[in-house]
Amino acid sequence: MRRDFCDGVGVARLLNATLVLPKFEVAAYWNESSDFADIFDVDYFIQHMDGFVKVVKELPPEISSKEPFHVDCSKRKGQFDYVESVLPALLEHKYISLTPAMSQRRDRYPRFAKAALCQACYSALRLTRSLQKKAAELLEAIPKPFLSLHLRFEPDMVAYSQCEYQGLSPTSMQVIEAARGDRKPWTGEVAHIWRRRGKCPLTPNETALILQALSIPTNTNIYLAAGDGLMEIEGLTSVYTNVVTKSALRTGEDFTRMHGNTKAALDYYVSINSDSYMATYFGNMDKMVAAMRAFKGLYKTLFLSRKAFAEFTYQGLEGKELMQALWKVHRDDFLMGRGSALPACFCEFEL
Repeated sequence: MRRDFCDGVGVARLLNATLVLPKFEVAAYWNESSDFADIFDVDYFIQHMDGFVKVVKELPPEISSKEPFHVDCSKRKGQFDYVESVLPALLEHKYISLTPAMSQRRDRYPRFAKAALCQACYSALRLTRSLQKKAAELLEAIPKPFLSLHLRFEPDMVAYSQCEYQGLSPTSMQVIEAARGDRKPWTGEVAHIWRRRGKCPLTPNETALILQALSIPTNTNIYLAAGDGLMEIEGLTSVYTNVVTKSALRTGEDFTRMHGNTKAALDYYVSINSDSYMATYFGNMDKMVAAMRAFKGLYKTLFLSRKAFAEFTYQGLEGKELMQALWKVHRDDFLMGRGSALPACFCEFEL
């Protein structure tokens, strides 16, 4: 949501348009019903975007009853130009909703649009005071120093990846099948190729193996930045015994009433303030966390390589040989203490 909203700010500046605060989609899977104002400090955002983009909370009365003209740019490829392709629709209809181009290149934005996007990402978007207070209390409760680990092995994630796994428990297999729907897993040689491209989420057991290859002590304090539906978590906790979760640290009634977006906001806050951060998937949260950590001068950030793990196991490597290969492929990033997600998300300017 942060990424898409920051992109929306950049596009609004490109088009010299007024930005209406978004309505979040209701996500049944996450039992989600929160809105923008439940997560972000609206007045603070509007105030800090002044001079960059005009932001309004609600539509003016003359168009509030109208449905916006929808412009879907998601399938556009190449050097997509919003001014050329979207501005005519905005001028004609006055009020549009937008699905951004998946392949957009923020580095091609003119400087004034980059400035607006970066102001939104790094300065204007902050949590509501009540949510930030909860996040700070959670951060305080975590044993220090600690590693924040973003682990993605939930049923919907595995189903979306179209990957098949051997050796999972019957319970895990059942919930994965229920989540697949029409998205069937790849089989045969295609499945091998897909996995070797790094398309398959690391299991908790595979994650523990890579952490061991990096000589991360098994008594390390690990905060698990993840949803409530993680599968096969014993594969990690049987090796790394000091793993804590937000649900274990915050059990009050106020916390139990929180939904997916607000819980994810807690994970984001903890992750950008952790002593170190590791991610098993190169997803939107990971990119935003890496960029914000770099912005804050916290460079101990690493992305575990699904592609390398798949390639080495496909070659038949195991035991000490596999551990050495995993260390070599992660060594440079691990020693430098920074991941590889910055170009697409981090804003750089020359003075």
